[in-house]
Amino acid sequence: MANDIRLEPGLPYPLGATWDGSGVNFAVFSANAEKIELCLFDNKGRRELRRVPLPEYTHEVWHGYFPDLRPGQVYGLRAYGPYDPARGHRFNPNKLLIDPYAKMLLGDIRWHDACFGYRVGSSRADLSFDRRDSAFVVPKCVIIDPSVTWGNDVHPAVPWDQTVIYEAHVKGMTARHPDVPERLRGTFAGLADPHAIDYLVKLGITTIELLPVQAFFDDRYLVEKRLSNYWGYNTVAFFAPATRYLSHGSDVHEFKRMVRKLHEAGIEVILDVVYNHTGEGNEMGPTFSFRGIDNASYYILSEDPRYYFDVTGCGNTLNLKHERVLQMVVDSLREWVQECHVDGFRFDLATALGRDVGTFDPTSVFFDTIAQDPVLSRVKLIAEPWDVGPDGYQLGNFPPGWAEWNGAYRDTVRSYWRGDEGTLPDLAGTLLGSASLFDRRGRKPWASINFVTAHDGFTLADLYSYNDKHNEANLEDNNDGHDDNRSWNCGVEGETEDPDVLALRAKMRRNALATMFLSQGTPMLLMGDEIGRSQDGNNNAYCQDNEINWIEWENRAPENEVFLEFAKDLIALRKQHPILKQNYFLHGNFITDTIRDIFWLKPSGEGMEQEDWHNGGLKVVGLQLCDREGLCLLALFNASDEDVDFRLPGEDDEAEWQTLVCTDQDEWRPKEMIPAPGPVSVTGRSIMVLKEEGR
Repeated sequence: MANDIRLEPGLPYPLGATWDGSGVNFAVFSANAEKIELCLFDNKGRRELRRVPLPEYTHEVWHGYFPDLRPGQVYGLRAYGPYDPARGHRFNPNKLLIDPYAKMLLGDIRWHDACFGYRVGSSRADLSFDRRDSAFVVPKCVIIDPSVTWGNDVHPAVPWDQTVIYEAHVKGMTARHPDVPERLRGTFAGLADPHAIDYLVKLGITTIELLPVQAFFDDRYLVEKRLSNYWGYNTVAFFAPATRYLSHGSDVHEFKRMVRKLHEAGIEVILDVVYNHTGEGNEMGPTFSFRGIDNASYYILSEDPRYYFDVTGCGNTLNLKHERVLQMVVDSLREWVQECHVDGFRFDLATALGRDVGTFDPTSVFFDTIAQDPVLSRVKLIAEPWDVGPDGYQLGNFPPGWAEWNGAYRDTVRSYWRGDEGTLPDLAGTLLGSASLFDRRGRKPWASINFVTAHDGFTLADLYSYNDKHNEANLEDNNDGHDDNRSWNCGVEGETEDPDVLALRAKMRRNALATMFLSQGTPMLLMGDEIGRSQDGNNNAYCQDNEINWIEWENRAPENEVFLEFAKDLIALRKQHPILKQNYFLHGNFITDTIRDIFWLKPSGEGMEQEDWHNGGLKVVGLQLCDREGLCLLALFNASDEDVDFRLPGEDDEAEWQTLVCTDQDEWRPKEMIPAPGPVSVTGRSIMVLKEEGR
């Protein structure tokens, strides 16, 4: 290789490739490598032009400064060292590696046996060594100029108790949107289109939570089945955007422009991030980056270092106890906040981030680091509070400052509306922000992220159309996905034209959505639930990059247009009544001499007694919410099949209640005035919400 390139010692920081306006500094951590080479390519990444060893090694960081390099230069890395899996080392300089700090990638994976550090098919994969060069099949890194004009961009800074989250997929949102230019559909630019943003604004959401947008690839077994990694939970470059979401593959700033447009509309952007594992899989996986740069540092290894400690179900677990791996994760998070202006993160399998190998520790180094960080401690932090390891379900055990996906909320609401016996006490707790889980250490009700559906599982339409999963399209013989769906097909499995079944399904959808928006805590709506999006009964559509996952914007059934208006009205109702989103837990305390903040009622109008809560067959209850200003709302829940008459509270005969919501109707008209003590009839399997007149 030619060596006529100027090279200086450079600095061991910052890590990655850093353009300073004059040249580029490279810094790569590896505690166990014997040499790191910088490999320079032509601008299409097809031809390797030269290899230059990084000249200096300081504090376990290889580094060098190149005065002649500029943004746009395509590069990769090669790491030299022992190939000794029995000691945890898997160096192989024949494998071109992605810089862990790369901020832009060029190209995609072309699956080939050369991607692997060992000889595929060898009877002793732990001992074999593959000498084929992988540069022709792996993506390359690109040096970027990070500067961009943000103008007067301002973080919306929506208070937690005002937050309404919309979980969405970048491509799924606009892939079929007729008003978004075709070349922009399914991209960051498509999501930034005024038509897409206007829809979100009119819906009333405050915060969009995007499924993973950090660079990821399609797994080999999916490609061989002609499927894809649609969800994106297999990150390989934590600083780089997924190029599949760029309308112009080389425009790394497209994501930033999307954020700015959403901010202009007052909408926050939260990213679903995957720092519990990487896309390199287990010991039989490919060598793309971390494995080849320093396997023993980046991953938690088993007692036998040939294998990986895996609590993620994806083959490996990142070693966040290592200071440099922790630094990489924190640097990545800061990059997305400071350089890309995102407003927060949802952490996939967050229990894994706090593990000391076998046990979860809410004071682990990762959580302590985030808590003291002046940037990251101020953004929205959401944990998916489980992993697949021992004692992996840690709902309610995350530190102050964190919100958590409340899977117990989802299960309780689904069970109650399915008509399961004995669910009423759990429903009462979830309606009030799951205080038994979160009311400690100064945490607030907003810490409970309340959801009935999410990307993983049935959509809301499918929840009441299918008793069983139908994942045949995933080509895994319907063995993948959850079996505990707590769904109900309302009498017919799948599609039907029976008007009675369709009416019941619509009512059940209204019940689920109304319950969520009437609950204390932070509601999260799944993309498309408000317009009846179906996945044809697939409850694990992770590999379906097609109409199964994309929103159908045109030719929607009239009843789904009506349901959209219902969803908008529910969100507006929540915004209009602060009593539905209190910033403190409600425990039935007196707020005046005679009025409590909450009061549970039987249909007779009397208060619920202890024995009533132990009545497993009871499926009917009333919840009265009152604030210090005297406003009272009354939510009446009836999950039984029978209509029930409720006696309304009232101190005198002049008291009146106005109906705000009635899920028995596809459209509610909040006009009806009902004098106390009523009675008011609540139809079987429905909710009625009333407001005391004059309050």
